[in-house]
Amino acid sequence: MKLSGQNYISGTWRSGKGTDFHSENPANGDLMWQGRHSSQADIDDAMHAAKNASKKWGSVPVGERIQYLESFQKQLSQQSEELAKLISQEVGKPVWEARTEVQAMIGKIPASIEAFQKRAGNEEIVLAEAKGITRYKPLGVVAVLGPFNFPGHISNGHIIPALLAGNTVVWKPSELTPAVAELVIKLWETSGLPAGVLNLVQGGRDTGESLVSHPGHRGVLFTGSLQAGIAISKKLVERPETILALELGGNNPLVIHEIDNIDAAVYLTIQSAFLTSGQRCTCARRLIVTDGNDSYIERLVEAVKKLNVDHPDAEPEPFMGSVINSRVVDRLINEQKELQNSGGEILIEAQRLPLGDAFVSPGIIDVTNVKALPDEELFGPFSKLIRVPDFNAAIDVANQTQYGLAAGLLSKHRSSYDRFFQEVEAGLINWNSPTTGASGRLPFGGVQRSGNHRPAGSFMIDSCHSPVASIERESLTVPEKLLPGVHFS
Repeated sequence: MKLSGQNYISGTWRSGKGTDFHSENPANGDLMWQGRHSSQADIDDAMHAAKNASKKWGSVPVGERIQYLESFQKQLSQQSEELAKLISQEVGKPVWEARTEVQAMIGKIPASIEAFQKRAGNEEIVLAEAKGITRYKPLGVVAVLGPFNFPGHISNGHIIPALLAGNTVVWKPSELTPAVAELVIKLWETSGLPAGVLNLVQGGRDTGESLVSHPGHRGVLFTGSLQAGIAISKKLVERPETILALELGGNNPLVIHEIDNIDAAVYLTIQSAFLTSGQRCTCARRLIVTDGNDSYIERLVEAVKKLNVDHPDAEPEPFMGSVINSRVVDRLINEQKELQNSGGEILIEAQRLPLGDAFVSPGIIDVTNVKALPDEELFGPFSKLIRVPDFNAAIDVANQTQYGLAAGLLSKHRSSYDRFFQEVEAGLINWNSPTTGASGRLPFGGVQRSGNHRPAGSFMIDSCHSPVASIERESLTVPEKLLPGVHFS
């Protein structure tokens, strides 16, 4: 499909009124998309369109709304290869991985319908001379702000439940991946979704701030950095009527303790730390290794050095492509140097690669002797290894973070995992599985400063509607026994 470089508002394509911007293929610098940032007037128009469509869309029976979603699912399936290649080109991830993202988008539709039926069905109880009913109403207009690393899947995981619950949506994707967003909207357009139900506004930070600050929405669904999440929270502090759902990343620990299959542990560690070139919010940033696992470390170093990093469409297929831009490479190399100067021992040096400005090799640094480790999310293929004497120390170190998104344990002991689950602060806790492993049929979100207790995944529907309680009687009747002091002649 040909891309226009425009916004999509009230069922029509129109150019933004702000300044020019574009996106590039991070692997080779090719131009992917060019258009304009959305202005305040564009945001106003999108909100007005969503508001006008809201009442009618909210009254459409759920079964009909599901038909629209299933029509979009059909479009995704038919255009899956085109979308996967565009994701690969605009993000820099290998084509094989982009294909899994599209499949996750397709799977989100039946998973969301299942979650809606489980969590949003009407419930009735019997009361004295009446019945009590819990029903759900849509919020109205919802704003969705998406990240670059999964430009289709993550926003799709917000948009699908929001539409299913009867809301209309204004979507601002990452300014780094506008092409993917436009193609997704074109698939929605082809699916027959009514005008104004889903609107696209392209742009950067200013566009996002205008959208969040707009008085017309009743929900903001955001995935991104802690700093951005805090800024959004501040803007909405005087708007308690607005639901805010935040997924803010993490400084995730992966603990390796008394394993009985070194190669399996190494493979799971590679998946945890380096998938998507380390640009997943669930990537393991800290590898915490108890005493007695030197063979694991040696094998890990050996395996990571052999990982194939290449252009996303290269043959044979690479494990890693590029990162999103050269600034990520700069930050990673600088962080590595600072940690080394603070006492860290480089086990595998992260290095710029001659493939292009946004290519970097995966790195691991032993920071056991670094006294003041920065507690931050470094988005890239770089992990800190920490040696600890025992499992008690491993749990203590795992919890030495302000974040609480994902945590994992590789161990042969069920009892160790039971304790790990109880004591580690995280919203996603895996055993003998990669920290990057998740399912759309489970909740997805963090605790502490990784979110605000409104998880995505199968629980996203909870952030897309309001429960309404009713006590109902079919007729007006006077009870046999009146309250004291009440008399009828």
